[in-house]
Amino acid sequence: MSSDAVEAARLEDAALTRAAQAGDVAALGVLLERHRAGMRAVALSILGPGPDVDDVVQDAAVTALRRLGDVRDPEAVGAWLRMIVRNAGRSLLRASAPFLPLDDLHVPATDAGPERWLEQHAMRDWIWEAMEELSPTLRLPMMLRHFSTGFTSYEHIAGACGVPVGTVRSRLSQGRAKLASALAATADAPHGDAEKRTRASRAEARETLSAAERGHFDALLTERWSPEIALLRGSDPVGGRSLLVRGMDGDLEAGVRQRLVHAAAGRSVTVWEMELLSPSDNPEHCPPAVAWLMTLDDAGRPHRLRLLHPRPVQALQSLTPM
Repeated sequence: MSSDAVEAARLEDAALTRAAQAGDVAALGVLLERHRAGMRAVALSILGPGPDVDDVVQDAAVTALRRLGDVRDPEAVGAWLRMIVRNAGRSLLRASAPFLPLDDLHVPATDAGPERWLEQHAMRDWIWEAMEELSPTLRLPMMLRHFSTGFTSYEHIAGACGVPVGTVRSRLSQGRAKLASALAATADAPHGDAEKRTRASRAEARETLSAAERGHFDALLTERWSPEIALLRGSDPVGGRSLLVRGMDGDLEAGVRQRLVHAAAGRSVTVWEMELLSPSDNPEHCPPAVAWLMTLDDAGRPHRLRLLHPRPVQALQSLTPM
């Protein structure tokens, strides 16, 4: 390719990137398609032939969508996309999740100006609005894969959803395709304030833990959660409010505490990721972390709750170890 052609391609990349950052879903699609072959070549060079290649490229496309506001040099967006694939492939080899949660996007430089902040927040709100267009079956795997921090593996998602790993792969593939259509459908629609919703969810999580430590967990569930709240293992109900209260009270009596480390809040699904603190005299009492996966009812109240740990736990003995 001649130097003039290379320069023209860089300028076209820059124009497409700026348009995509401004919310042009068609520009985003063209941009990803222009660089798909290069992204796939990087994945192949790291992983070799196999199904993980397409998974990494698809995941990288969603990550690129979430982090497009981070691009400082639009003319070099191709190298940026290949870097995302490279990092994702290497992380997969290390059996480590490659994804940054939406709240952990790199903060723009202070001299970037208010336009940069507006673009980033608008992109985030647009993505969340599109996520709400997915069916519940696809929404939960997508949220865990792309918006949680410690529960992104296929095995964790399979455990949360009560389906085989192969089904998780299929649902994520469908979810990515549906998300692209949903982004196009919601490009001109009003978008909710995702950051405001997440801040409120963090406050709610901390208030929930504080109420539990004061012995008011039952009262808080009665006031703020659905009266039909059900605790699920996979897709199967295993109990209701009384089980939740007994489990939480039992953990607290045993000296177990929880600390919020991350929240992801949609209009219909919320994820609270907690660090679990075992009692000092029994440091192996519980796993290191737990995620509260909550499906909300039409009034925005938790209606279905799944608890997910970074490693399997054999018995349901309390609220946390399940």
